[in-house]
Amino acid sequence: MSDTSRTSDTRTPAQIEADIKRRREILAETLDEIGVRVHPKTIVGDAKAKVAANIDHTVGRAYVGVHRVVGEVKGRFVTEEGAPRLERIVPVALVTVGVVGLLAVGSRRRKR
Repeated sequence: MSDTSRTSDTRTPAQIEADIKRRREILAETLDEIGVRVHPKTIVGDAKAKVAANIDHTVGRAYVGVHRVVGEVKGRFVTEEGAPRLERIVPVALVTVGVVGLLAVGSRRRKR
């Protein structure tokens, strides 16, 4: 004999009905849960949450990378005490002014 037939032989009809009712409730809960999981709004919401998490992770990594680069650049133009290194700042400033001046002259010539 199988376990099912042995169990059913010893249970009363009321116990069998109660077991069937309990199993139906469990099945109904499971079906409701499956229905929620496969609902299009749930699927879209889960996808949005994954995308948002990936974007947050990427933005966080980008922030850390930019922060590191800014720190390195700052270290080249400022001493450990925080004083500016003029021997490095002045040449960069002159080159920047020269490039901006050349761009301005070039754009004026194009307008004519």
